[in-house]
Amino acid sequence: MKKKTIHIISHSHWDREWYMAYEQHHMRLVNLLDDLLDLFKKDPEFDSFHLDGQTIILDDYLQVRPEREDEIRAAISSGKLRIGPFYILQDDFLISSESNVRNMLIGKKATDFWGQKVPLGYFPDTFGNMGQTPQLMKGAGLENVAFGRGVKPIGFDNQVLEQKTYSSQYSEMWWQGPDESEILGILFANWYSNGNEIPTEKDKAISFWTKKIADAEKFASTPHILMMNGGDHQPVQKDLSKAIRLANELFPEYEFIHSNWPTYLDAVRATLPEDLSKVSGELTSQETDGWYTLANTASSRVYLKQKNTLVERKLENIAEPLATLAYKISGQYPHEKLLYAWKILLQNHPHDSICGCSLDSVHREMMTRFEKAETVADYVLTDALETISKAIQPNGEHSFVVFNTSAYDKTGEAEVEVVLERKLFSEGLPVDLYRSLDAKVDQKFEVIDQTGQIVHAEISKAEVLFDYDLPKDRFRVPYMKRFVKVKLFLNKMPAFSWQTFQLVSTDRSQTKEKGMISGQEIENSFFKLTIEKNGTLSIFDKVQNCNLSNILEFEDTGDIGNEYIYFQPQHSKAILSSESEATLTVITDQPEIAQIEIKQNMMIPESADALLEKEQQEVLEFRYRKANRSKHLVPLEIKTIVTVRPDSRKIDFETTIDNQMTNHRIRVLFPSGLTTESHEADSIFEVVKRPNQVSEQWENPTNPQHQQAFVNIHNADYGLTIGNFGLNEYEILNSSVIALTLVRSVGELGDWGYFPTPEAQTQGRLKFTYSLEMHDAPESRYQTYKNAYASQIPFSSVQLRHHDNVSILPNNGKIVDISADTFATTALKRREADDRIVLRGYNMSDQAEIVHIVGAFKELNLLEEEQDDFSQDLKPYEIKTILVHEMNNSSAQEEKQ
Repeated sequence: MKKKTIHIISHSHWDREWYMAYEQHHMRLVNLLDDLLDLFKKDPEFDSFHLDGQTIILDDYLQVRPEREDEIRAAISSGKLRIGPFYILQDDFLISSESNVRNMLIGKKATDFWGQKVPLGYFPDTFGNMGQTPQLMKGAGLENVAFGRGVKPIGFDNQVLEQKTYSSQYSEMWWQGPDESEILGILFANWYSNGNEIPTEKDKAISFWTKKIADAEKFASTPHILMMNGGDHQPVQKDLSKAIRLANELFPEYEFIHSNWPTYLDAVRATLPEDLSKVSGELTSQETDGWYTLANTASSRVYLKQKNTLVERKLENIAEPLATLAYKISGQYPHEKLLYAWKILLQNHPHDSICGCSLDSVHREMMTRFEKAETVADYVLTDALETISKAIQPNGEHSFVVFNTSAYDKTGEAEVEVVLERKLFSEGLPVDLYRSLDAKVDQKFEVIDQTGQIVHAEISKAEVLFDYDLPKDRFRVPYMKRFVKVKLFLNKMPAFSWQTFQLVSTDRSQTKEKGMISGQEIENSFFKLTIEKNGTLSIFDKVQNCNLSNILEFEDTGDIGNEYIYFQPQHSKAILSSESEATLTVITDQPEIAQIEIKQNMMIPESADALLEKEQQEVLEFRYRKANRSKHLVPLEIKTIVTVRPDSRKIDFETTIDNQMTNHRIRVLFPSGLTTESHEADSIFEVVKRPNQVSEQWENPTNPQHQQAFVNIHNADYGLTIGNFGLNEYEILNSSVIALTLVRSVGELGDWGYFPTPEAQTQGRLKFTYSLEMHDAPESRYQTYKNAYASQIPFSSVQLRHHDNVSILPNNGKIVDISADTFATTALKRREADDRIVLRGYNMSDQAEIVHIVGAFKELNLLEEEQDDFSQDLKPYEIKTILVHEMNNSSAQEEKQ
């Protein structure tokens, strides 16, 4: 009988930051790489070391040891160091679809530079795995994936829990995505440290291997047994060769080899059994007891998620589309600047970073990275706007252009600053310039479009402030400016388009038109919204002739868990905002927009009781804690601005609180009036369908879920979509209520020890934006999804100045032209290889679709390498990356020439 082979793969799972600050981990990384390079020279039997699937480790090391770059390159070339394919090990659910792709693109750029990559999608510690992983990996040329969570149950400190049934009876399985893409999945059934610290003493080795082999053989489907020699931040085992020689002597019925991922994968694939299981879609441990899905990291330190969403939107949806258009004028695209920004942003995307489950010092440094990435995005988009402004000829003295860089028609308000007059510092003393401008009499203005039609707008009184220009060819130019702020009300501005407007003087007096507010009611053509005395909303839907009630009820509960997991104190009850009366204030009431502020006061416990700190210090697992909420109640004021527009079924909310309480969670509840078996949520390149009921094994009284931009619940006739900005956690209650988590306040990291995290209490002034939109038949829900996407992307604008340049762009135009009911666009950018336009998106539905894209001519893989000619056919859940020809946006002046 042929021997079974024990494949020992050396590695260290390298969290860049977690229970220590980044630089603490960094210095230990330098030690690890130093030891490895020395060991490669001393021990020819040492096969190789897997560098955790992330190429950023090389950048981190060479920051400190630049003199060893040649040794690093030689180790990679000889196969001693196994690298890639990713830039970082991300949390795939809490970052955008594009962030997941950019991680692969940047990883490929690095592996191309160094010479080779491990052909393995590597997700050792991701907190659940996205359903589109198979399609994403195949799109990057990867046929194999390894992961540690999502299929089998994991308990405290990562021990394997006993369970009668598993999604897969083996640690090897076929994993199929919603589009039916299929890859080989390797589960770390005994975790990625099952071969850690192998003994070199006989008695210890016998005991070690007897248990370890038996544990692994429970799950292995082939005669090739995987032993991962390493763990979190594990130093390399320098006497491993000796340990392997001893193992071969003690267990002659096995062959122990120091292996690597390519060797192991080839061996496994050659011996796979026919009865291999198939798992489908998301792998989020939904068949377990529910305690260790770690989904509550979606609400830990909510300020991180909000800032991440802001920076992603600026990079993906504003800076890149505007730079794509500006290239048409300048012939230059800022690849290097955008790459720099993406790298900084991605450094915040590892699972212990974006999940908000690290020390306070880690997350403070993250906020600095967010600011840096955002500043670069602002520079790129401002530079693009300036370039574009020089290619459009203004039609009047105060012309400006508004851009909708989202992929969807957008309704909302564009805020524009229009400079009426400037006085350069070269013209006099700043104080004199200021006073001369400030003394000017205010004019009346209105806004007109290119056809001369008046556009509804709010125009502020003129102000005077200091400002400056930074020309690219000369010294800075400071000045005083006199300006007005314009709020422009736009209805269904086309996707990826721009429009030019003018601010013009007028003698017409503004007549007060009837608004949409009457008492405690706001009414438009689609619904009548009533604000009840307790602050909840009742909505009569005129289209469906039905009522919703108890909308916008806030719920506060205690939380004595940690950054990973929510846990409500035993015998405590939820406190609801509906238990007290609310006060109302009309903010604005116009035909174009109606806003009412609802102010509510909830009396809630100021903290947990004193027992919690003792239980934390004891490292008592959260499930066994007896701490409760403090009996001392303090007021929590909740202010919510409700916004309604005349031609929209979407209602926007902006809630502000000053959170001075600790160890609690606040959610806002949206009863749908529908009892359904499933719902949909925005995920990574997928609108995923999830069940409303938990498995038989589920013990956790809650079932938190991840989302990106929205969650939806509907039946055959009617539905609700709840949109959000940076609020990544929700739960479906009683199969009908959408509970959106606003903030979760906790005071410890959790996991394997006691690490206090007072800043995870997320105290201070917090603002949350979210929305509700009703729809009719199921097929109409996709428009509400598009509206939720578009709401995350603000309008951009730039003022035009008179110039002598030939107008390259017309006053109104489009960057690209897309038409499809269920196609969601995730990227519009230039390809680094040749500066051609790249468009990426996916089918939100489980039905085939036809997508029309003007100028589309070639399909690419996710690494943006050319594949086939463009096909309009869009398969269910298919991701498409497309090369697109430039739009013909010739200006009238250019056509005359």
